[in-house]
Amino acid sequence: MNFHYTNLETCHEATGLVIVIDVIRAFTNAAFAFGQGAERILPVSGVDEALELKRLLPNALACGEVGGLPPEGFDFGNSPSQTQQLDLRGKTLVQRTGAGTQGVTRSIHAERMLAASFVVAGATVRHVQRLASATVSFVVTGQFDGRGDEDLACAEYLEARLRGESPSVEPYLERVCQSRDAQFHFTPNQTLFPVSDIDHCTAVDRFDFAMPITQENGRFVMRAVHP
Repeated sequence: MNFHYTNLETCHEATGLVIVIDVIRAFTNAAFAFGQGAERILPVSGVDEALELKRLLPNALACGEVGGLPPEGFDFGNSPSQTQQLDLRGKTLVQRTGAGTQGVTRSIHAERMLAASFVVAGATVRHVQRLASATVSFVVTGQFDGRGDEDLACAEYLEARLRGESPSVEPYLERVCQSRDAQFHFTPNQTLFPVSDIDHCTAVDRFDFAMPITQENGRFVMRAVHP
């Protein structure tokens, strides 16, 4: 198995099996949404597209963020602390975020695709092993302007596991907590970015499903699949 690393600027070149990673917080939040009963998630690139699909599709909600906060018209944001309180049974979610869903929509040459974060790490490894792909490309979606080490840490942890190693996860989780995006959540006297989100983002193997993404009727569709 050969491994490659890309980011939002280069993921359009990735082929074979592509794993799109967003730890803080899009694909942690997606996993929590599936945990709360969501049927499927449609990753999109734009706010207007998300709102239009919400209008067109029955039983659909829009979620995600611009600048970390939910835009007007979205039903909820990008916080797993909030999402775990919701009843999403049978819902279709249309998700737009500044990093994670951009990695999905820009990976136009992927033959197979998964979304990943630490909360689904083990299931992602098992799913990838079952696919037996010769090439795995990681999309480190947060990697820009000195940011994104939390996503790189997750990619490197997944690679080690896929190579048959048994690394301690603690050093990787420490990188999540020390990352630039995590610091927003540790800022005192603010409530927009709860510190509990970082606890959720570092809850390794919280869920026993992978999150493969396929195309259906011209749209990207993510589902929770038990390996």
